[in-house]
Amino acid sequence: MNETPDELAALQALLDRSAGGRERHLTDIVTPEHRLSARRLSEDLRGVLVLDVATVTATGEPRLSAVDGHFLHGRWCFSTSAAAVKARHLEARPAVSVAHTPRDGYGVWAHGTARALSGAERDRTEAYLSELYGQPLASMAQEISIFRVDAHWMLGFALTADEQQGFEATLPARDARLAGALGRLG
Repeated sequence: MNETPDELAALQALLDRSAGGRERHLTDIVTPEHRLSARRLSEDLRGVLVLDVATVTATGEPRLSAVDGHFLHGRWCFSTSAAAVKARHLEARPAVSVAHTPRDGYGVWAHGTARALSGAERDRTEAYLSELYGQPLASMAQEISIFRVDAHWMLGFALTADEQQGFEATLPARDARLAGALGRLG
C-alpha cells in the first residue's frame, strides 16, 4: 500500500460518491457488502495489473486496448509508447474509462480524465516503473508517455468469500453444458 491517509480519504470519498448514484441496475448489483473500500483497493491493486483503457477517435468511435496498469497513490497510472494510437487519442481527447476485471466476481471501473505526467511526478513514476520492470522505460520504446487517470467516478466490486466459493463450485457444471450450448448456435 503506497497511499497516504489523505489519499485514502480522498479515494474513499470518490468511491462513496460514485456508489451513491441513482442507476438501479448498478445499485442492485453493487450492494454495500460488495463494494470495495479504498483500503481494500490499495491492498488488492499492487504491482502490474491488466488495465483495459477506452478512448475515442476524433469521430467519436470507441477504441479499447489493454495496458499494464499500476494503482499508485489511489489513482490508476499506465505507460505506453508515445506513438501508440491510445496516446494520441488521450492527448487530443483526455476523457477515458478504465477497467480491471481479473476474474468473475471482482472488478474495478473508473471514468475520468487522463493526464500525461510531467516534471517530478513523471520522474518518480518512471523510476518506479523502471525498477519494477528491471529495465529503463526508455529501453522499451523510443518515447514513452505516462498517464494518470484523474477519476470523477470509480467503483470496486467483489463477491464475498462465500459467494465466490459458491460461484466457483458451479463452473464444472457450466463447462459441461458448453458443448450443448454451442450446438444451439448451429
